[in-house]
Amino acid sequence: MPTTICPECSEEVYVDAESEQGDVVSCDECGADLEVVGLDPIELDLYIEKDSDDFGDDDLDDYAYDDDRY
Repeated sequence: MPTTICPECSEEVYVDAESEQGDVVSCDECGADLEVVGLDPIELDLYIEKDSDDFGDDDLDDYAYDDDRY
């Protein structure tokens, strides 16, 4: 099982060999949620949950604008 270092507490974190970029794992030592951001070598970053009420740039593409109102 591959390992890497937790960016929060610097302890070793085990990552499933089948993990893919974007997967979220937890550090057993500090409990931080970590996102897999690189695969070769395995890299982790702190996971920041996106708030469903916030519109990101990707969400704006799906929003239908009615230009006739303005």
